[in-house]
Amino acid sequence: MTDNGSQGTIQIADDVVAVIASLAATKTKGVAGMSGGITEGWAKRVGGKNVTRGVSVEVGQVEAAIDLRVIVNYGEKIHEVAHQLQQNVKEAVETMTGLRVVEINVKVEGVEFQEAEEEDRVK
Repeated sequence: MTDNGSQGTIQIADDVVAVIASLAATKTKGVAGMSGGITEGWAKRVGGKNVTRGVSVEVGQVEAAIDLRVIVNYGEKIHEVAHQLQQNVKEAVETMTGLRVVEINVKVEGVEFQEAEEEDRVK
């Protein structure tokens, strides 16, 4: 976002929008976590850039588009979790940045089983 007001320019970096989207996503009921994928993990090691896991954004002058890759808890209704996720992320980004979110694409890349988590805690 760029605002050329009488006091100067305001720009919001893509990474800022990505962090806001990531935090809103992880607070959504039914989302176990974000999925980084192989390419993103490799980019972190090689480039040293702090890439927000599971989130990619395109920020224009007044609009933003967001892609989310998530892992959903087993037993949740995936379509309902994805819809709530879209609403939560849109509200958070629009409220904090003033940008208009034009689309939020959700890709569910996995399901987390609670049993595996509980077994790991016991060990």
